[in-house]
Amino acid sequence: MSTLEVRNLVKDFAIRKGLRRTRLRAVNDVSFTLEPGKTIAVVGESGSGKSTVARMIAQLERPTSGEILLDGKPSATRGRGLDAYRHDVQMVFQDPFASLNPFHTVGHHLERPLRLHKVARGREALDARVHELLERVNLTPAPVFAAKQPHEMSGGQRQRVAIARALAPGARFLVADEPVSMLDVSIRLGVLNLLARLQREENLGVLYITHDLATARHFSDEILVMFRGNVVERGPSDQVILDPQHDYTKLLLGAAPEPQNHGRLREQVRAELAAAAAGAGDADRDRFGTRGM
Repeated sequence: MSTLEVRNLVKDFAIRKGLRRTRLRAVNDVSFTLEPGKTIAVVGESGSGKSTVARMIAQLERPTSGEILLDGKPSATRGRGLDAYRHDVQMVFQDPFASLNPFHTVGHHLERPLRLHKVARGREALDARVHELLERVNLTPAPVFAAKQPHEMSGGQRQRVAIARALAPGARFLVADEPVSMLDVSIRLGVLNLLARLQREENLGVLYITHDLATARHFSDEILVMFRGNVVERGPSDQVILDPQHDYTKLLLGAAPEPQNHGRLREQVRAELAAAAAGAGDADRDRFGTRGM
């Protein structure tokens, strides 16, 4: 069975403090195995090291130590071996506005990986595959979207193009680095449901990077919680959410809004705003000497 395995991954960054140079450990001894048809969510706040893990798996950063293995073999870092690795492991970036070149059409963005990985050749075959990819991510009519440029689409549509581009080479594993965090709340679930559908249909292994425990539970089979470069808790999604063991996981859960409390919180906020407005009126009367008039 094919697997994407991370063993004892470590990443240090050199930083300068005045005349001194020191090292910051961003990722410390992270290990997990991702299988086709499964999703692992890596959860943590900004600076926890989760996106650095994603970038190392995508071969955008080199580990200080540790191994990344595809189907039991160490991943290559250059040449044809790296090309073969990227054929199977692709990344969906956080920012759909920066990950697409504004000067090129959607069709160009999808054609490029098809050409690089020799998935399709010839104008007719390329067009057919581009249109198929767009239809897979619900961007129809496909010929219309293929002719568009990124600025002519919404953020959600751009992220769908990014997902289609990641699928273009025939990837078996997707690294999704906060794929919905920059999208409007109203369209986030649609993009996550799209990823879930594609995972089922393509039997993809997905590494889902997020700060949101709610979507991690919705979308993943296993959750790893990272804090300051370390995995502090891991387990099946429901177990981590319903019975957290580490204080940091409990803190993350405590910070998440609870839907059943939205009405009560809304009324509480309205009452506090009304009280603040009344207090401001009293303060103005005092300030301008109008009290007692």
